[in-house]
Amino acid sequence: MDHQPPPFFKRGPAPLARLSFYAMFSLALLFFDSRFQALELLRQGVFLLTYPLQQAAHAPIGFLQKSSEYFSSLSLLKEENAILKRARLSGAETLLRTHQLEAENERLRRLLDVREQKKISGHVAQIIYAPRDPFSRRVVVDKGQQNQLLAGQPVVDDAGIVGQITRVFPFVSEITLITDKDQAIPVQILRTGQRSVVFGLGDGRLELRFLPTNADVRDGDMLITSGLDGIFPRGLPVAKVERVERDTSYTFARVYCLPLAGVENFGEVMVLEPREALTIPEPLTQPSAPVTTMRAGARRRLRKD
Repeated sequence: MDHQPPPFFKRGPAPLARLSFYAMFSLALLFFDSRFQALELLRQGVFLLTYPLQQAAHAPIGFLQKSSEYFSSLSLLKEENAILKRARLSGAETLLRTHQLEAENERLRRLLDVREQKKISGHVAQIIYAPRDPFSRRVVVDKGQQNQLLAGQPVVDDAGIVGQITRVFPFVSEITLITDKDQAIPVQILRTGQRSVVFGLGDGRLELRFLPTNADVRDGDMLITSGLDGIFPRGLPVAKVERVERDTSYTFARVYCLPLAGVENFGEVMVLEPREALTIPEPLTQPSAPVTTMRAGARRRLRKD
């Protein structure tokens, strides 16, 4: 009988069989993991083991970034500190004058027995979105009839007049911005006290109308509400004069203004409470009939005498 010597190295399964086995095993793991999340614990364990290595690998880059940020922020803070110091010194005289004028104004109010203006109160609302209408400038806020809002209430922000509520729904309200073409506000030039009306142009700007060509208005003049409409409180900032065009062939000057409030910037606004209606005093009554009759009787007696 022929006997073959045993092989020097022990041979296992064929390579094709091993490839097929590992492929089937991998597919089975993929199926069970996607269906039953069987390898979730294994992934978490591997992540916990490799996380320190990841942090150690990112440590040099993070250190360099933080170092550069630290030195850049340090130089920026020094520069800002110097600017603030110069601004404080340059504005110290103006601030002292402002305090003096405020104290003087308060003393004059007391001497003239003038009522102090009532404190402004209202509701803080969040602007949700702007309607997709290219021909109007309106926004929608998250306050409505449930918050006792009414159509016509003025809307302001921390810089000035934003607009006016035009439509109220149960949970939201629509605000027409002062830059809308259909919006007009009676204003007053702060420097001269001259009254006029500012209209929206629909492109983010305003126009001060009904001013003659020789009117005393300049670039940079501040416009405030005059309060003549009974809607907007008096003295609130509205706009700033951008450009004045004077043409002698026209009766009025063209005065373009920019709003001071963040009209085109979405954020939070305040809806002011409606103003109280002013009571108009009754006219003086005519002399009563008995007085007239008595005067007529006296005249008749004088004639008889």
